[in-house]
Amino acid sequence: MAGPKESRQSPSTPPEKVSTKFKDVFAFSGPAPETINGRLAMLGFVSAVGVEIASGRDLLSQLATGGVPLFLGSALLLSVASVIPMFKGVSKESKSQEIMSSGAEMLNGRFAMLGLVALALTEYLKGGPLIS
Repeated sequence: MAGPKESRQSPSTPPEKVSTKFKDVFAFSGPAPETINGRLAMLGFVSAVGVEIASGRDLLSQLATGGVPLFLGSALLLSVASVIPMFKGVSKESKSQEIMSSGAEMLNGRFAMLGLVALALTEYLKGGPLIS
């Protein structure tokens, strides 16, 4: 019988083996595409809305006035930072916590992708910035 300070532990199961092959990491259903795209979409959406609030410029004018090199630099940095752990065999799920979970990151990334497309489409149809 376990005392109050002892905890019952289930038999430990070995961690799931994660493939580190390039074709597996970057496969359509692999970990890299959605992780990288979601993180870039979150960064892009927050940046686009933040710059729009601060300067009043819409998404296309932000890109036309120097936003492309900043985007490419951040995309490269975030992509490399996201892929290095995957090639070392570290999965998102192994680093997942209760609040900052891999499922929450995936859902936030998907919403950011939709938000970025909706922002661009709305500004195109409106003919100017969404937030003025």
